[in-house]
Parts: sequence; structure tokens; C-alpha cells
Amino acid sequence: MDEHQTLNARRDETFPTGELRGLMKSIRRVVRATDLQSRALARASGLTTPQLVVLMGVAELGEVTTNALSHYADLSPATVVTILDNLESRAIVERYRSTTDRRIVYTRLTEKGRDMVTNTPGFFGVDFVTRFADLPEKRRRAILAGLEELAGLMGRA
Repeated sequence: MDEHQTLNARRDETFPTGELRGLMKSIRRVVRATDLQSRALARASGLTTPQLVVLMGVAELGEVTTNALSHYADLSPATVVTILDNLESRAIVERYRSTTDRRIVYTRLTEKGRDMVTNTPGFFGVDFVTRFADLPEKRRRAILAGLEELAGLMGRA
């Protein structure tokens, strides 16, 4: 093995070190861009990205349970409850118990929450959405598939 190759930890195979370096650099750029966009979102709306994801979930799904929001947002139920506590304390959402099964709690938007959904900038910013939308559909699907595969690979730690 030469200095331009890295040993794969699971097999006696090698691949170019430059691929790992390029992967690491690209991931760092995505993380950095996401962090900057998240900060801009917080300044513009007072919401964190996970709060906006949950808020959009309530807007899209309607009167919804915590479990359904957890699946929608890809967050743990405990995290969703913490986010809902915060949003409810700010009168952005309201929660209420089912009349048929008191164990079930639903969440819905308040008027303030509906206004926030309407007026809050998106996750990615207009520039990214425009550039992404301008790509051919096949390319957009390929990017999405690649990101989903990468997320799956990274999630198997």
C-alpha cells in the first residue's frame, strides 16, 4: 500500500486517500452551509431548524400526534415533545387531549403559528432552492439518492 491509498477497516482492500479527503471536505462544506443557513433562519424567525421542521410538520399534517410528528421530522419523540413544549410556551402551537382516548395528545397551529409558517424563510434559502429547481429532474433525483445513501452509511456507526 502506498501513501496515496488508505486501508479499508473491514477488508484488505484499499482506495485512494484523495477520495476520503474529498468526501470529508464536501461533508464539511455541507455542514458549514447548513449551520450558516440555520443561523440565518434563527435571526429571521426566532426558530431553530428542528423547530421549523416540527412546525412545518404540524402545518402539513394538520392536527397531529407527537408520534406522527416524530416520524415526519425524523426526530425522537422525546425531542419532539421538548420542541413542542417550547413552541407551545410561545403560543405558536397548542396541544389538547383526544376526547375519545385521553392518552392521545394532538398538536395544532395557533394563529401566530400559521403566520410564522407563512412568513418564515425556508430551510435552504431562495438561492439554493432556485439553483436546485433549475437542475434536470434526473439530476435532482440522483443527488437525493446519493445523500440518502450517504446518510445511511454514516448512520451505521
